[in-house]
Amino acid sequence: MGLELGFDDLLSFARSYLHNPSITPTSYDQLCIAAQKIRILCAPPNHNLAIMVLQPFSNFEGYTGAKREAAFERSRGWKRILDALGCDMLQVGSNDDAAASGDPDVIASDLAELADLMKPKRVAYENWCWGAHVRTWADAWAVVKRANRKNLGLCLDTFQSAGGEWGDPRTGSGRVEGEGEGDVDEKWRESMRQLAGTVPKEKIFFLQISDALMPAKPLAGRDEWSHKLRPLPYCGGYLPVEDMVRAVLKTGFRGWFSVEVFLEEEHGKEWEEGLEERWAWEGMASLERLLVECGA
Repeated sequence: MGLELGFDDLLSFARSYLHNPSITPTSYDQLCIAAQKIRILCAPPNHNLAIMVLQPFSNFEGYTGAKREAAFERSRGWKRILDALGCDMLQVGSNDDAAASGDPDVIASDLAELADLMKPKRVAYENWCWGAHVRTWADAWAVVKRANRKNLGLCLDTFQSAGGEWGDPRTGSGRVEGEGEGDVDEKWRESMRQLAGTVPKEKIFFLQISDALMPAKPLAGRDEWSHKLRPLPYCGGYLPVEDMVRAVLKTGFRGWFSVEVFLEEEHGKEWEEGLEERWAWEGMASLERLLVECGA
């Protein structure tokens, strides 16, 4: 068993653990102290949990000048944190800043340099469906292939792919519109066939699992949808999650499955006894059913 560690959670823990509310995202000395404590808490005999990845390292690739220097300075700080955590993987979300370069060579070059800096740790590049230039799993895979680094691979995400290629919270139907319904379905099926047939299993570093709820009314963008309405599979969502899981399994991938759920209503609840244990059992039950339904 393992966990994804969110940087915001590390920051919050550091402020509490060190009794210092002024700790910032660049207070790397203090963040490393907090990371070492988290490592101890996760290790046996406490909880026996692997810290599988630190995330999300965002708004990184495609910059020039001072912004590029700042991005790489941040990457060096995050590497220190990874060392303190005893964690061997960094997740990078595709840049959603429209001012960043969309040149595939620039993006790939930046990811290659980051992978070299992070050695021997791994870098998992994830397409965010609201990204400025890299929005689909195929976009991300093209970058990873172009960068050509052994320790650079993919973080695939059922929400980011199904919610980008098939679903759309900005429409009344909750689906991609502007073409026939059958065309959208066929494009999605073809995308999954391509994923299953072209991505080597060893280049998939982990798979994030979540569904999406239909918004009560159309939203402004997919980023808002992502942060508020992402339940477990079989809990009211409507995306074709199983299609993607089957495609990923067909590659031969048998690595980390990570539950990544964002539910504004659930997460806004008052903390209560046993709440985190209930969430854990619900997540496990959902994953077990998903694997059965997908024939694994």
